[in-house]
Amino acid sequence: MSTPAPDHVPGRAPDTGVAARARALTKAYGSGETAVLALDSVDVDIARGRFTAVMGPSGSGKSTLMHCLAGLDSVSAGQVWVGGTEITGLRERELTRLRRDRIGFMFQSFNLVPTLTAAENITLPMDIAGRRPDAKWLDEVIDRLGLRGRLSHRPAQLSGGQQQRVACARALASRPELIFADEPTGNLDSRAGLEVLGFLRDAVAELGRTVVMVTHDPGAAAHADLVLFLADGRIVDEMERPTADAVLERMKRFDVVRGRLGDDVTVLED
Repeated sequence: MSTPAPDHVPGRAPDTGVAARARALTKAYGSGETAVLALDSVDVDIARGRFTAVMGPSGSGKSTLMHCLAGLDSVSAGQVWVGGTEITGLRERELTRLRRDRIGFMFQSFNLVPTLTAAENITLPMDIAGRRPDAKWLDEVIDRLGLRGRLSHRPAQLSGGQQQRVACARALASRPELIFADEPTGNLDSRAGLEVLGFLRDAVAELGRTVVMVTHDPGAAAHADLVLFLADGRIVDEMERPTADAVLERMKRFDVVRGRLGDDVTVLED
């Protein structure tokens, strides 16, 4: 939930007990009368070693929030920290290094290179950076995700669930502090989706990672420790120990409000 922003000390995190933090985070697209405010002075803490889901109606700013916290998108105003490092003042080269070394990413479209094997896709970010993976850690990730027998296969030879497992292994391979997952089950059937959510849950509970997941699915959100709800670019509610029914009931309130506003409302897609 939103909290009063502390005095800003450039380059230092106000609290080292969180994996990521934003203060007065604002993101606008366009300028002047045509400007659209995607995030409106958001204050948020992402607790270390927990699974946080971010939900909201289309246009609420949930994907924009994730992209700004991960350093994938610039901010219009405010500050963002990853661990003890403020990323809003970093140069592009420093930001690229931070994302490579400390953050893992999972996307709905998997983003696997079709000409590479599963093993090569998993280690690709580290190969590009000229880093050797921790062999023991990599073996643990591969075995935990059940990919040992699929490492020589290319993406076209894998099911959707297997491809997302490869993407999950790639996100975990460098032992990142944070994993950001944007609709990771969106292109999967229910069984494969549950498998991926279980892996993300295990990444937190057994591997000590921090996961932030954007989703529209109440069932997916129920795997998280905490759900943050966004509306009109602001965090308007949160739910500890969520259940699918409770999340669905909360999301229905957005539909009621939007229905009262009528059909003339222009929505910015996430």
